[in-house]
Amino acid sequence: MGALARALLLPLLAQWLLRAAPALAPAPFTLPLRVAVAVSRGASPTLGARAASVPPAAPPEDGLALALEPAGGAANFLAMVDNLQGDSGRGYYLEMLIGTPPQKLQVLIDTGSSNFAVAGAPHSYIDSYFDTERSSTYHYKGFDVTVKYTQGSWTGFMGEDVVTIPKGFNSSFLVNVATIFESENFFLPGIKWNGILGLAYATLAKPSSSLETFFDSLVMQAKIPNVFSMQMCGAGLPVAGSGTNGGSLVLGGIEPSLYKGDIWYTPIKEEWYYQIEILKLEIGGQNLNLDCREYNADKAIVDSGTTLLRLPQKVFDAVVEAVAHASLIPEFSDGFWTGSQLACWTNSETPWSYFPKISIYLREENSSISFRITILPQLYIQPMVGAGLNYECYRFGISPSSNTLVIGATVMEGFYVVFDRARKRVGFATSRCAEVAGAPVSEISGPFSTDDIASNCVPTLPLKEPILWIVSCSLMGVCGIILLILIILLLLPFRCRHRPCHPEVVNDESSLVRHRWK
Repeated sequence: MGALARALLLPLLAQWLLRAAPALAPAPFTLPLRVAVAVSRGASPTLGARAASVPPAAPPEDGLALALEPAGGAANFLAMVDNLQGDSGRGYYLEMLIGTPPQKLQVLIDTGSSNFAVAGAPHSYIDSYFDTERSSTYHYKGFDVTVKYTQGSWTGFMGEDVVTIPKGFNSSFLVNVATIFESENFFLPGIKWNGILGLAYATLAKPSSSLETFFDSLVMQAKIPNVFSMQMCGAGLPVAGSGTNGGSLVLGGIEPSLYKGDIWYTPIKEEWYYQIEILKLEIGGQNLNLDCREYNADKAIVDSGTTLLRLPQKVFDAVVEAVAHASLIPEFSDGFWTGSQLACWTNSETPWSYFPKISIYLREENSSISFRITILPQLYIQPMVGAGLNYECYRFGISPSSNTLVIGATVMEGFYVVFDRARKRVGFATSRCAEVAGAPVSEISGPFSTDDIASNCVPTLPLKEPILWIVSCSLMGVCGIILLILIILLLLPFRCRHRPCHPEVVNDESSLVRHRWK
């Protein structure tokens, strides 16, 4: 009991720490960023000499390319290993060279948006920006673009220029790029990047889906397979640390040295975000017993641009109740679960043994079976840097969402994630860097039968948005009535006609505004 008592944080201490160190407050960790920090644990084998003797090979028929099988002269997959830097609160970023002569910038990797944008003017929180007047190859396209995120937004001039990715490609490519001249809560204190690279589908691109995305341009010009993979190496490391850790972004293939075991694939349900289907959640091996549609209303996505595991409110409440019940801690402040308080232990103790594993079941490509990805407490009970004193403080790496389940960095740090756009699927394998003190903090297992689960857990009508559909149907009815009146007027004698009216054309373009908010 004495040890357990010492394990509990005095609420006053946590509140004092939050006041004394504003950087630890939860707000900076909810913007479009994620969790990073990479230490080379389980270092990749030395592959350079062997790869040099392998002749270029055409992409396999299944659309995938291995890093050990270079896809021609444009790409160097081996150079992409350890090409990311970042930390667990401010995101993973990749070095790029933009323009002629080249200007070096760091861009945040975000699989939950689709625009490529860089700072186009000085800002107090960034150390450099892209000066279009210095680039002889920059071309302004004549319009502006605005993109909004869960937190933060920006507006920029849309143009195009050549870019080079030093750690991966031997040539330059012409891509669309927005230069940000105005932003709100986008660039934040302490960040080490000055742009964002959206890797989702063109459906989400602003101002419209007709704008060719960065990755689509890369696939066509570099002739790489339509697939990329990502490893985030921040498991068990402090949130918002030094910012010099990282991971790997392999554009055009997969790197076998970055994962263990098999890659398990789940289908992409819709090509906008990387939307997948969640079947159920287990806390400490116990099923939450919720309708599987609750996990997917209105969507479940994989997003490197979100720091935490975000759950719809009903699911979040059930998870908190189950975690609290399964943990060895009899009482816990509500502020810890909501993110307003930290929990602290003495430096000689770690809290992870008090908390249960969390498992997420995904439908496999063969719809009759499923597999589960499991995260240990080391991934969702996250250490915070800078607490000092004789205590180490932690935050809860799960938060509520109004309507979306987001598999963010809290989960992604445990896995090597493959975004196989060619075969419309997302793959998960155990990451080699997902270890704490030499022990793995993530698991994958399967297959499991889906006989006791609905054949489709993605609702046709989003459970949280029936009103939008009612309004849409009502507008269609009004338009139908107006059309009927116009037909009647056209059939009347000329003297009885009124000047034709032109009802506003109704389409679903405005729905893209909803899609852009994570």
